[in-house]
Amino acid sequence: MTMTPQTNITTPAICYGEILWDVLPDGPQPGGALLNVAYHLNKLGMPTSLVSKIGNDANGHKLENLMDGWGIPKHLLQTDTEHPTSQVIAKMNNGNEVSYEIVFPVAWDFINDSEHIISQLQPSTYLVYGSLASRNNVSRNTLLELLDGDAIKVFDINLRPPFFSRDLLEELLRKADIVKFNQAELEMVQGLFRGSFWKESEQIRFIQDHFNIPEIVVTKGEFGASYYKQDKAYHVAGREVKVTDTIGSGDSFLAAFIANHYNGVPPETLLKNAIAMGGFIATKKGGCPDYNIAEYQDFKNQLF
Repeated sequence: MTMTPQTNITTPAICYGEILWDVLPDGPQPGGALLNVAYHLNKLGMPTSLVSKIGNDANGHKLENLMDGWGIPKHLLQTDTEHPTSQVIAKMNNGNEVSYEIVFPVAWDFINDSEHIISQLQPSTYLVYGSLASRNNVSRNTLLELLDGDAIKVFDINLRPPFFSRDLLEELLRKADIVKFNQAELEMVQGLFRGSFWKESEQIRFIQDHFNIPEIVVTKGEFGASYYKQDKAYHVAGREVKVTDTIGSGDSFLAAFIANHYNGVPPETLLKNAIAMGGFIATKKGGCPDYNIAEYQDFKNQLF
């Protein structure tokens, strides 16, 4: 395992998880939920590092070059000499929804060197993680060590069957300060933990009480999003957009949520900004499309 030599960089956010190539019918696109979040956070002016692992292969070198071009710090990116850079076979279904075949094992299943990563965490650092990178015990154990440290822990639950279990979700949820669900994930998780509520607000209260989670966000696609913060709830309706594909839309929503949260933006404005970012990226191809912030701002102003 090798690390890039930039060791003295500290960033206000760190994303932990997968970096990969989405192999689409019309060619490969860089992706992975946590790479996508890091990409958009950096675009939004919130410097963000990525903890992940690539193979010592052409696919890994291409991703490194992309990160250089995007300005994503690489000091926490690891290289594996035994396992390949991740690829995900993506298939487009009706309505532009995407299904995935996630190859196993790959380099990011073997993220290690927790002490070096922990040294980068501050109490004010946003540590963003999902469930997929815990499918293998090496990366899972590294993540659990990080979650015992001081940081603002943001869990994008991002369920990918069969790569999660009730026990794993319980462990990851109990560490979280902020959790993002989509509606299907909210239903699934409350069911896993024997909740039987129909109303969203009751499902949220059940999960908040069960896991002691202060803040929960629920994304609803074109129907907008809701933000539950302690005993308050905020709701913003969505707007219809012309969808190119939905790859990375939820990741870009989360990035905008975190950037606005970091900047202390009021909850309803925060939701509008995040909904606009998710919709904006859905109009583009892939999870990390090229754009400038002025283009996003124009889109947001037209949406709201």
